[in-house]
Amino acid sequence: MFNNSSKIMFMSILMMGTMTSISANSWLSAWMGLEINLLSFIPLMSDNKLMSTESSLKYFLTQALASSVLLFSIILLLLNSMKINYYYSMEMMIISSLLLKSGSAPFHFWFPNVMEGLSWTNALILMTWQKIAPLMLISYIIMKPLIIITIIFSSMIGALGGLNQTSLRKLMAYSSINHLSWMLAAMYNSNLLWMIYFLFYSFLTFSMIFMFNMFKISYINQLFSLLFYSKNMKFFLFFNLLSLGGLPPFLGFFPKWIVIQSLTLNNQLFLLTFMVMMTLITLYFYMRLSYSAFMLNYYENNWMINSIYNSMNMKIFMFCSFVSSFGLFLLSSLYFMF
Repeated sequence: MFNNSSKIMFMSILMMGTMTSISANSWLSAWMGLEINLLSFIPLMSDNKLMSTESSLKYFLTQALASSVLLFSIILLLLNSMKINYYYSMEMMIISSLLLKSGSAPFHFWFPNVMEGLSWTNALILMTWQKIAPLMLISYIIMKPLIIITIIFSSMIGALGGLNQTSLRKLMAYSSINHLSWMLAAMYNSNLLWMIYFLFYSFLTFSMIFMFNMFKISYINQLFSLLFYSKNMKFFLFFNLLSLGGLPPFLGFFPKWIVIQSLTLNNQLFLLTFMVMMTLITLYFYMRLSYSAFMLNYYENNWMINSIYNSMNMKIFMFCSFVSSFGLFLLSSLYFMF
């Protein structure tokens, strides 16, 4: 991706657009930052393939719809700033457009389809960086009833949508929708909490997608046939997957743990129970993958293992996997030390 100088330019503009949005002191400048971000991501998505062109068009149409609703509601908010009756409906329109931009349920219809046509690098950007600006703007004006409905829908659709998927891109998309519900629940109580959750989620998503990109894996059946030569690789890959699902004692459980604690302290027990139940469903399809992978026979070719383990990409992946698998133990020991 970074061999092309135009891609580096668009990547810089993409980051600048997000920074403009999150540092804006008015809604109009925040909208402008979102537009810069959108128009720089479209060229990054298009890499002369039919699927990616289709995805970039779908992404553009949905984001343009969200942007137009956002701009319309901002203008109405400025015009009706003195009329309290219209204020809540304008805020609801703003939040709805931002939820559409971030891909939260029930505005998620575009997200898995767009993900399906992207390269793994673009999919990573869409699942992590592209969510920063909309989520940051949502955190400024939280409307409790609408956010709770979105949390319930996102956790339910993220869990049930991934059950019958064979494509890893769609599986990661539904996993992202489920994680969005946890981020919104964290945002409901504390701004710092959702940022911590987002950092952990981004790291775990990066470690998974780095692996998929390295071996050019796109479907579940490729996982079983590709990693026959090394049981260690298979264990590390699926430990990462279980960590992303939030299974203790892996690192992915830590952000969920602090959100669970926060919701318990604020006496939001129904919401917490529902979210934990839905997360168990996501864990079910991750564990179903892991069981089938671990129980299949494998064979090892020693000459292949040495060349793979000595590569730089493999060392990065091993480091990410180690942190993902044993990070919770390290965090716990640091907590008790200090």
